[in-house]
Amino acid sequence: MDNQRSSRCHAPFGRGCGVQGCRTGVGDGLPVGPPRRRATRSAEETPVPQPGHEPAVHYTEVADQEVRSLRTRYCRLRTGAGAPVAELEVVSLRVRFGAVTVDAEGIGGVETEPGFRRRGHMGRLLRQALTGMAQRVDVAFVSDGIEGVYEKFGFVSAVPEGTLVVPVRNVERATGVDAGAAVPGVHGRSVADLPAMVRLYNAAHAQRPFTQERRVGWNRLVAGATWQPGSQVLVLPAHGALAGYAVLEGRAYGDPVRSVVADELVAEDAAAAALLLSALAGLCWQSRLSEFSVREPADSLVGRVARRMGCSEQRGFRPSGGMMAAVLNRSALVRELEPELRRRAGREQPDPDCDTALAALRRGDLVPDDAVLVRLLLGHWSSDDADAAGAAVPERYRDLCSAWFPGGGTPSLSTPYAHRLDRF
Repeated sequence: MDNQRSSRCHAPFGRGCGVQGCRTGVGDGLPVGPPRRRATRSAEETPVPQPGHEPAVHYTEVADQEVRSLRTRYCRLRTGAGAPVAELEVVSLRVRFGAVTVDAEGIGGVETEPGFRRRGHMGRLLRQALTGMAQRVDVAFVSDGIEGVYEKFGFVSAVPEGTLVVPVRNVERATGVDAGAAVPGVHGRSVADLPAMVRLYNAAHAQRPFTQERRVGWNRLVAGATWQPGSQVLVLPAHGALAGYAVLEGRAYGDPVRSVVADELVAEDAAAAALLLSALAGLCWQSRLSEFSVREPADSLVGRVARRMGCSEQRGFRPSGGMMAAVLNRSALVRELEPELRRRAGREQPDPDCDTALAALRRGDLVPDDAVLVRLLLGHWSSDDADAAGAAVPERYRDLCSAWFPGGGTPSLSTPYAHRLDRF
């Protein structure tokens, strides 16, 4: 994903982005993340003069650093004497747009040194980093950020937050199992379970927009530390294989248990999902809690089982600041996603009308606003949502765009979702 694609458009798109847990730099008006451990400077980190008002500030990159299962590129501004000015991390991702997965990059770890704020350094760093990203990938993502900032740089919210809330009593009634009883087979995981967890996750969400394809060796479980919670994992084996697992949100040591929350719960079939939900109900029973939460989409297998038992769904549609996306190279992105659009429309075979519309989409004659386009491609919006927002589709393309962009949670496209463990 770090290969240079010199044929890409190098025109500046003048956009920046935000990161999870960022804070605002005084005067920059741009996000500044919490301090991260910096990689040591290497011989490959070659200073490049940064054009602008301060010729003494240089831009550098250190590529191919492995950080918590993500290939990371450190982008930095330094003074001529080598003092740090600002830095951010660019992470390499594989993101699903339905049945097609594309290379992408995300930005995290944004930080400006206190003594260099109010000088526009962060804006210059973001623009420089994004220019490089556009040579490698066609779409960029942001996990979390400051509301009202990132739209100015081309990013838009592209996935809602969704949580299922399941009453313990409903699980007991549906399964006939007393919540106080142990669930056969469910136990804590071992290191050997992780590869099977990755395979099960990838299979369960193989066509879900915004989810990431987890590669071999993935491990973004939160490690416990002093006074800091770590991930608790429950696994359900069956016939020598993994039938399901749940990753529970950790709680700080010494805190009373006020909730049971599964950051993700994946099962190979409905029976395994019901057993894992029963195990969570049992944890609630031990702590005298009446309900638990599962951070999974309602149209997933686990979501369907929970809905059959009886649950509520909490959804949040943030106007800005979280789970954002931006198109970097429109024509190339649409070309990558042509097989997916043909699949949604049921037109895998050559079709002159479809070919004409795809060419118009690549050029920007159809859906000219990139912000609208990325929401449509990810299923965050349907073509009707675009119409309601004033981005009307020409009548000649209306039927085809309705098939291409049905919105998530429909027969041809799953609800887009961003699991907590894959946020950066």
